[in-house]
Amino acid sequence: MAGPKGYSSYRGRVPRWKIALGILLTLILLAACTFLFLQKYIVYDDSGAMRLELPWMKPAGSSVLPPDGDEDLQIIISEPESKDVEELHILQLSDGILEGDWTQAVSALSAGGRNAFAVTMKATGGQLLYDSKVEAAVSSGAVKGNEQAMTALEGLLGGKEFYGIARLSCFHDSLYANANMDGAGLKNTGGYIFYDGNNTQWLDPGKEGARTYLYEIARECAALGFDEILLTDFSYPTEGKLNKIEYGPAEQSVNLRFFLQGMADALKEYDVKLSVELSAQTVSTGSDQASGQTLSDAAAIVDRIYVAAPAEEAAALRERVAAVSDEVTLVMEGTALESGDYLELP
Repeated sequence: MAGPKGYSSYRGRVPRWKIALGILLTLILLAACTFLFLQKYIVYDDSGAMRLELPWMKPAGSSVLPPDGDEDLQIIISEPESKDVEELHILQLSDGILEGDWTQAVSALSAGGRNAFAVTMKATGGQLLYDSKVEAAVSSGAVKGNEQAMTALEGLLGGKEFYGIARLSCFHDSLYANANMDGAGLKNTGGYIFYDGNNTQWLDPGKEGARTYLYEIARECAALGFDEILLTDFSYPTEGKLNKIEYGPAEQSVNLRFFLQGMADALKEYDVKLSVELSAQTVSTGSDQASGQTLSDAAAIVDRIYVAAPAEEAAALRERVAAVSDEVTLVMEGTALESGDYLELP
């Protein structure tokens, strides 16, 4: 009910304790702000004692930086030197180096002015020359390397002085082709393992078992610290009764392209480059029907293409690669090579 006309409603006096509380909170807030402001000017001497040094109190010649970035503070971070050099001068180490004195390889690299080395980790025939832990490799008897090989690899890769390349023979693999003929081996039209002109066997790029096996080995090598994975024997057989091969429903080039893309995907989590060795014919003409290799397919996926050819053909081959892609480098393989990216064979 409203009060009598002419009178306002009575609201009472504000209690004194509320006034005191308001003043106290204001003082606390003011003290906190003052502390935050002065924190910029708190410095410590050599003994660890704290003191307040306001701008107008700063002694002449003091090296204390002004607050609030009155001067740009330049922080220089030293990053490790990249090993992605402009030109690779690679020495192919002998297959037995991991079982011998690996320090001799380092001496040879330094003496010859090379900045990179390639070492065979999976040999033609299927042998793994290091102590692989890939289950399928162990069960098939493909692992030939031991702890001595791992010690050598640790010495070669641990110093990071040279660019390291792991050389992997892909499909020319008698060991795993025989151990897993149905799941990975290349068969003939009669349903048995195919023998090429040298009486050796191959993995089938069209089979998931073969692809998975090679992906696992490449990932294991990348994890060891190599800078690059080089795939050799990246093809179907080109010698023997090729008309007896059971190629499957897809063309050879399609299977190789699918495998290569899968390899690139498998290595994505590693800071490693992917390269492939192609025949001189493939690079010169663009493709090789028998082997299944196609220059444009490889150039679209890998970082480098290796080719074994005489030094006098280098210029023409480099032009062919450049015409397909300006992002891929051609590496010549041979002897007495002195310019460009090259791999010197022993």
